[in-house]
Amino acid sequence: MLKIVGLTKTYGEKKAADNINLHINKGEIYGFIGHNGAGKTTTIKAVCGILQFDEGEIYIDGVSIKNDPVKCKSKLAYIPDNPDLYDFMTGIQYLNFVGDVFEVGADKRKALIKKYSDIFEMTENLSQLISSYSHGMKQKLAIIAAFIHEPKLIIMDEPFVGLDPKASYTLKQMMREVCDNGGAIFFSTHVLEVAEKLCDNIAIIKNGQIIKCGTMEQVKGDASLENVFLEMEVETNNA
Repeated sequence: MLKIVGLTKTYGEKKAADNINLHINKGEIYGFIGHNGAGKTTTIKAVCGILQFDEGEIYIDGVSIKNDPVKCKSKLAYIPDNPDLYDFMTGIQYLNFVGDVFEVGADKRKALIKKYSDIFEMTENLSQLISSYSHGMKQKLAIIAAFIHEPKLIIMDEPFVGLDPKASYTLKQMMREVCDNGGAIFFSTHVLEVAEKLCDNIAIIKNGQIIKCGTMEQVKGDASLENVFLEMEVETNNA
């Protein structure tokens, strides 16, 4: 579903992404972890077609993000760590705008908006201006907008930031449901306990390079993901 081949992105003399190679299959929840500035957001934005890159290639369901970015974007949804929504719109106006962009039919759109807004207890807030929303409410709206066009691939950057425990639990269930239905999810997180319980596969990035990746069992073995991550941080610092 997502194939990253030799991705390299340079800012001045610093390589924010240094020859990154990852393959996310249908049905997989793939976690992406690393310290601040490790290259997670750079990689994610390149995958979404937001950021141009210097070398390599990215394929979404077999389509090159370089050669056909519009087709790639039609297959995916992106949820940033800090949702930058249109504050002058109401919640329902924004969801209908997204539905129009992705050409979601009226009946299907109405049903999916009701389904997800009810799940996140946002239905009564959709008539309000987004400018009046809290960070958590904006995050929920961004999630609903991502799910209503039923993308094949969902890309998320720190999706649990700002969500209350109930909403976090709901999102985790929705993520698994997407993958059970043949989709795929690639997301970054600092919450290692969540990644350990939720992910099928994991990649650890540091200084723009993937230092370890594979199934959860391959990466962490008998230890916790937190311990493995901290040990690898120490090892690479001392190398």
